[in-house]
Amino acid sequence: MGIVGCVSCIVGSVVIVIHAPQEHTPSSVEDIWTLATQPAFLVYVVATLSAVLALVLHFEPHYGQTNILVYLGICSLMGSLTVVSIKAIGIAIKLTLDGMSQIAYPQTWFFLTVAVICVITQLIYLNKALDTFNATLVSPVYYVMFTTLTIIASVIMFKDWSGQNAGSIASEICGFITVLSGTIILHVTREQEPPPPPVGT
Repeated sequence: MGIVGCVSCIVGSVVIVIHAPQEHTPSSVEDIWTLATQPAFLVYVVATLSAVLALVLHFEPHYGQTNILVYLGICSLMGSLTVVSIKAIGIAIKLTLDGMSQIAYPQTWFFLTVAVICVITQLIYLNKALDTFNATLVSPVYYVMFTTLTIIASVIMFKDWSGQNAGSIASEICGFITVLSGTIILHVTREQEPPPPPVGT
């Protein structure tokens, strides 16, 4: 059942990625800054940071050692912001190498700072998750959550949902249901595992 759960998570994520809306590639750091400061994405950022603070301050002390979604929720939420920042940094590097320096723009350094903070936070809580839970459970659940939240953040920021047809939307929903089913199977399988034998027996 563990294998079935992992395969379901991966297959569902692949379906979501294949049918995800096509992103529009910004041509400068300022373009990304304009997209990142639009009201819809600012609401997403505020909601994400609020959820992270709630998970860190309230849920981690009480449920961090027993619920895998606490650590991986923090990683995935921060990861969705990391992708946006890394994309801005990548565009800045590309333009700088092409002769149009982006170093003087404060937006470049802002995105770099956000990326560093988010990556460090992800590494800290991903290591906690790996130290606490089985890696065969952590990997697929983290992959699913990270992929889903990244797609949501990209859709909100780039407004790509306007070009989606009914078939693509239906495929994404089916992929999400497959992912959810796989995650539930993994959790049920984990709960049914017998406890380890006492030391010395």
